Amino acid sequence: MRPVPLDDRRQFPDPRKFSPGWFAETPVAIGGDFSIERLMLAYRIGLFPWTAKPISWWSPDPRGVMFPAEFHVSRSLARTLRQKPYAVTIDRAFDRVVAGCAAAPRPGRWITREFIEAYVRLHRAGHAHSVECWRGGELVGGIYGVAVGGVFCGESMFHTADNASKVALVSLMELLVAKGFALLDTQMVTDTTLQFGASEIPRSEYLTILDAVQDHQPVW
Repeated sequence: MRPVPLDDRRQFPDPRKFSPGWFAETPVAIGGDFSIERLMLAYRIGLFPWTAKPISWWSPDPRGVMFPAEFHVSRSLARTLRQKPYAVTIDRAFDRVVAGCAAAPRPGRWITREFIEAYVRLHRAGHAHSVECWRGGELVGGIYGVAVGGVFCGESMFHTADNASKVALVSLMELLVAKGFALLDTQMVTDTTLQFGASEIPRSEYLTILDAVQDHQPVW
């Protein structure tokens, strides 16, 4: 199937109608806007934006996820965590975390000004959250994403000090477990997330879980 063009009125297509494994080079839909309503509608049906000009909407198959029961912390990182090298906060500096992720040196930078503005709006509306790591009052790492019922959709993380993004990720997972989340959506599996026990599940399984936990409303 070809990506569906969107305008201000058209709803997203159902990602279940796209062939298994259909993701590598083609989005599900193109167009629309970065309004809070549009973004949350997308996340609730398993889509997320990846480019801004034009806006493209994606639904990976398979989907990268982290289940709390399968989350793994290496011995070396566990030693680091016991030393408490960073002060960890929640939603204290969301704007700066997104900006840090945007500035991080990585191929194919996708967090443009449009993305930053859109996710800051989501945060102010109570949908997007961040975990921050501080050292001596300096922000040295963090992670942010979007809460959708009982699924947390991780968007990006960054660090300017050793292991700061990993400490933020572990802190996020501990928070999600405490709040009863079903899983952390990583979109795709990377070398970093694989170290923590990330796995791939079929799109259909991810969407079934997402549907089942839509009514979960944790207090942040």
